[in-house]
Amino acid sequence: MATQPLRIAVIGAGANTRLRHIPGFQALPGVEVAAVCNRSEASGRAVADAFAIPRVETDALALLRDPDIDAVCIGTWPYRHHAYALVALAAGKHVLCEARMAMNAAEARDMLAAADARPDRVAQLVPAPYDLRWWRTVRRLLAERALGPLREVHATMLGPGALDPATPLHWRERDDYSGYNTMSLGILVETVERWLGPTERVLADAATFTTARTDPETGRPRAVAIPDSIGVFARMPDGTRVTYRVSAVTAGARDANGISLFGAAASLHLSFADDTLTLVPLRGQPQALAPDPGTDVGWSVERDFVTSIRDHAPVELTSFADGLRYMRFTEAVWRSWNEARPLHLIDV
Repeated sequence: MATQPLRIAVIGAGANTRLRHIPGFQALPGVEVAAVCNRSEASGRAVADAFAIPRVETDALALLRDPDIDAVCIGTWPYRHHAYALVALAAGKHVLCEARMAMNAAEARDMLAAADARPDRVAQLVPAPYDLRWWRTVRRLLAERALGPLREVHATMLGPGALDPATPLHWRERDDYSGYNTMSLGILVETVERWLGPTERVLADAATFTTARTDPETGRPRAVAIPDSIGVFARMPDGTRVTYRVSAVTAGARDANGISLFGAAASLHLSFADDTLTLVPLRGQPQALAPDPGTDVGWSVERDFVTSIRDHAPVELTSFADGLRYMRFTEAVWRSWNEARPLHLIDV
């Protein structure tokens, strides 16, 4: 007798969903992308036609509750993640939710509580992608104290994307869509905390240099709510200092985007540009590293999600508990720069 396929519905078919999630699911045996629901019926139909998805739905909540659907991929902007995840989990669906997890820490807590209430369902977040080949290797090096006692971490993401004031408003620049999420800060934080664990305290400052842009939905100017430059000094429980620099107003930046760990015996540098990891001993030559054997898996989000459903394997990248952790950091940073004071994560 044929095994019933795993039927997945896609809600919000944005760029990453079309590039990664739908093709990723369709490449897996015994998995069917059974339905799609987008911002409009026309855009949903376009996606369905492009990927041969049999059903187009206009009512997301009805699709989330549909007993013929086993799992949902929530690919919307963050402003819908909380409501859709809660409905889906309550209806007994497995949930893969696009990053960033939520609008704020309170929503993230609700989502984690809903997931904890359904331990028989898989709740997974799309992970920060920059260290997918490397995170196990980095963790091993840290566990072996290959760097010696860790002193500082520098996480950098610089670019010129917001320099031109004529560039239309992006949804990431709207707090009603993004909440407290600020540019790529959350991606950096998720990666650093994947290696080092939770942050203890933050002190942040930020600026918005272009304060209004044309809203492509209305053709009218709209205030920009999200900073286009932010700096964060963070402290880990063991005293390690972490400096985050994220900017969209830095043309010609000579600093490499990536994450550097500086220890008393060596430093370790992950370059985002070429996806390389380099170890530099204190008194030695730089060493280009390879991923530990069996860990060079790259993007496997859809396969990991399905494997967790079928084999009851725990979610490694990224759990709702991990998401709450980075959302607490994100909110603490927002509050720190707005209130002009340091903030302990325990208070968020």
